[in-house]
This record gives sequence, structure tokens and C-alpha cells, in this order.
Amino acid sequence: MAFDNRKYRVNYQIKMPSVRVCCNNEQFGVLPIDKARNMALEQGLDLIEINPTSNPPTCIIADFNKFLYENKLKEKENRKKQKSNAVVVKEIRLTPTIGDHDLATKMNAIEKFIDENKKVQIAMKFTHRELLHKEIGIQKINLITDKLQEKIQIEMPINFVGLRMFCRIAPRTAKA
Repeated sequence: MAFDNRKYRVNYQIKMPSVRVCCNNEQFGVLPIDKARNMALEQGLDLIEINPTSNPPTCIIADFNKFLYENKLKEKENRKKQKSNAVVVKEIRLTPTIGDHDLATKMNAIEKFIDENKKVQIAMKFTHRELLHKEIGIQKINLITDKLQEKIQIEMPINFVGLRMFCRIAPRTAKA
């Protein structure tokens, strides 16, 4: 996402007759636009409108390029924090006709994800003919949850959506 510097009006782009002015955490109050621009020009800085919806609009006196750079860094840091707070849900796909060895391999993968504190969604896909024997799919999912019972808690019990059966499990230490 590119940072949009067009969302700020600067210097002569501001058309309001008076503005509320701040500079370095010091408030100058409501000033006529000409006086505010002159204050900014005397300091060799720009008058930047940061809140156009307030009455009168709020402006700061700062270097516009530095202001854009700092905002870009803040946005980048916020995106980083959002990613780190995101809950990771891994999906393991099965069919009711899965072999014992393949099921053991899938269980090892589930156990590895649980050890990494990730939630796991078990998805059992049925074909039309297999839908007559949903109990086989339920048995396979119950087998997995029973073997990993000490490490997991069931976050979402088994439910059916179309041709799929879902169950979500989470590590026992994680909050459900």
C-alpha cells in the first residue's frame, strides 16, 4: 500500500479563513490563515492541515517531507504489529478413506503445529457417495483428537458445510 501524500493540504492549498495551529506540542490557538502561513514561512517550515473535518481545521507547522516520512514509518510499524498479533490457523485436509500410515503422518503434522502454538483446522472432504458414511469421518477426527487429548482443546466441534466436515483445535495453553 503506497502512502498517499494527497490526503494532506499544505500551505496555499488550505482555503479556510482561519485554522487552529500547533507546533512542537505548543498550541497557538485559532489564527487567520495568512498569519499561520507567515509563521510557518518564518521558521522555514510548512503549514500542514492534519484534521480538515474539525471546525476550524487543525494544522501543524512542520517540514512536510519529514512529516510524510514519519507517518510512513508509523504505518509500517502498525502493519508489523497487526501481523504479529494475527492468529495463525493451519488447515489439515483429510478424506474418510485415508490410510493408517497417512493418518499418522497428518497427526504428526498436527502435533508439530500445536507445539508451535498454532491453531489447526481439520477439514474432511467427502465425495457424494462417501456422504452416506459420515460416521467414518467423525471416527477419524475423534481418533485424532483422542490421541492428542493432553495437548489440545477443541475450539470448534465437528460441523458439516456442504461436502466438508470441519473441526478446529487449539493448543491447551492458548486461550480459546
